[in-house]
Amino acid sequence: MNDQNIPEGERRLIDGVWRVHYDGYWIRAYDLPKDTLLEKKRLIEALTRRLFNHVEHGLNVPGSRLDEARQSYEAEIDPAKKRVKGAMLAGALFNRAADIFTKLVDVQALGVAVTADNPLMRECGRHLQEALDLGRTVLHRSGEECIDELWGEPFKAFAYPVEAYYRSRYIKIAQTMRAIDRIGEELVRTLGDLPAFQGITARIREFTHTAKIKAETLRSDDDIFDVWSNFVVAGERLLHFEPALSAEANVLERQQAVLATHLIRQGKDLILAIARARVPMPKSTQEFLDRCEAYRNTSGPFQTTSFERPLLVQ
Repeated sequence: MNDQNIPEGERRLIDGVWRVHYDGYWIRAYDLPKDTLLEKKRLIEALTRRLFNHVEHGLNVPGSRLDEARQSYEAEIDPAKKRVKGAMLAGALFNRAADIFTKLVDVQALGVAVTADNPLMRECGRHLQEALDLGRTVLHRSGEECIDELWGEPFKAFAYPVEAYYRSRYIKIAQTMRAIDRIGEELVRTLGDLPAFQGITARIREFTHTAKIKAETLRSDDDIFDVWSNFVVAGERLLHFEPALSAEANVLERQQAVLATHLIRQGKDLILAIARARVPMPKSTQEFLDRCEAYRNTSGPFQTTSFERPLLVQ
């Protein structure tokens, strides 16, 4: 369903599943946890684990090594190394904030009131804010771009009421779904009408459909086994598509087929990264769209060739 007249944040039961409407998408909705220190601690821990799972390797520095990480970062003069050490410092700051939260929750469990102006609460906020500032140059695990939205989420979970945080997540998932649709439709536009790629449209749309379901589904959900397996299999089906080249295909036509299969793999990998991270990747998406446009502008002869039988392009 996609209706621009539906209010943002509208909640409905659709086919037995509660969904919330943002930016034209009906997104799977979840019950809000209580707005307590314990729930914020659990949320920040989960968001921090997710962050380290999607960014470049080596950043999960223990909070106990924060001072060492800071000293190494401040002493570094090589710009490239300083970027990496800044990312490691950001990781240490996140982990230190989680350490502080854990202790505050333990203290609160003893019956001691912990207020927002508590010195440790303020220190936790400073750590998360500094990590956010440093994290803006950290690369996604693919090495293609930074995904600063992930670095901002633990800070949002700390600073915002739980309801406001979840609203921001639904908006981000809607943007993620739109990015997935945009990449899929660009692939369809580029390859869908080529005689050698008849049938590719259905596989692209199957993959984007399962990717959007993956983006809205938590790993703790009962149906994650079906959701993830459907997503993986749809991606494999897309990658295994074989262009149907005629036996008389010339060198140019074969080169265009190879380039097209490269586009399919790049699009598949990008959608996979976006769906798993549950945030859009605008820089990588635009670069992929540009590659698709460049392919369309240079594949004129390929589009007019007669194709007869499948031939696996190596």
